[in-house]
Amino acid sequence: MSFLDTKHKRKSAAITTIIAVFILLLIFTFGLTYLDPPEEFGIAVNFGTTDYGSGNVQPKEALKPAQQEPEVAEEVVEEEVVEEEVVEQEQVEESAAVEDSAEDVITQNNEEAIAIKKKEDAKRKKDEARKREDDRLKKEAEDEARREAEIERKKIEAEQKRIAEEKRKIEKDKQEKDAKRKNLDAMMGGFSDGDGKATGGEGDANKAGDKGKITGDPNASGYYGAGGGGDGGNYRLGNRKALTKPKPTYDCNEEGKVYVKISVDNNGRVFAAQAGVKGTTNTASCLLTKAKEAALKTRFNSDSNAPAKQIGIIIYNFTLSD
Repeated sequence: MSFLDTKHKRKSAAITTIIAVFILLLIFTFGLTYLDPPEEFGIAVNFGTTDYGSGNVQPKEALKPAQQEPEVAEEVVEEEVVEEEVVEQEQVEESAAVEDSAEDVITQNNEEAIAIKKKEDAKRKKDEARKREDDRLKKEAEDEARREAEIERKKIEAEQKRIAEEKRKIEKDKQEKDAKRKNLDAMMGGFSDGDGKATGGEGDANKAGDKGKITGDPNASGYYGAGGGGDGGNYRLGNRKALTKPKPTYDCNEEGKVYVKISVDNNGRVFAAQAGVKGTTNTASCLLTKAKEAALKTRFNSDSNAPAKQIGIIIYNFTLSD
């Protein structure tokens, strides 16, 4: 057979068969023994037909009725005694019944008290478990409320921070625009404070206002055109002319245009200069230095009607061919 294909399997099968045969022999030898019923033992009772008797001769049949003797009183006494014994026995049985009833009542009361106590204990445990569950749910609700409040607070703080940042940005942009406007006003002759608060007016029309161009010069007399005027060219200061125009010394290998912002008083003196402003094409330090030196030496015509500080531009064109 395929399942007994090895030596060990065959050996195991043989041992198993021997053990099974041995167990069967034990069962049939000891396990199936029949036991005879035990002998009955007791006390032999004498043959008789009445509950009383006397003598040594055993009658084989029922005796004749005995002669009646005057023993009625004794029999009555016996009957009374029997009756008294029956009454006493009944009283004893009644007392026992009463005691048993009392015991049953006490036992029943105890059982009811135990059952009531168990119900009370079960109810108390159930109430405690419900209270613990309610406390747990209440704590979870409070924790969730605190988390939501914290999230809402952070949202409000983030929104307030964003609004404050936007306000700062708007204020910064406004300040930059105001600064640019003031710089433009200064470059155009200082005729406005940049906030729209200037008073007065000028023009040839019959309507209040300040006629002219934003790129024009407050000291110019013309009201039409693209603006500018004065000396024109590379020296731009409204209608004022440059009287002295010193050229910058050129001693570096650079070329390009340099715009210089100048501040001129009403006497025509340049008392401040800033080289490299908007329009400059080469910001080499040597070009800026030379352009600033030349601008500070420039002189314009005096004008008593000019502001104490008039802003203008000088353009220097540096080429390697010069």
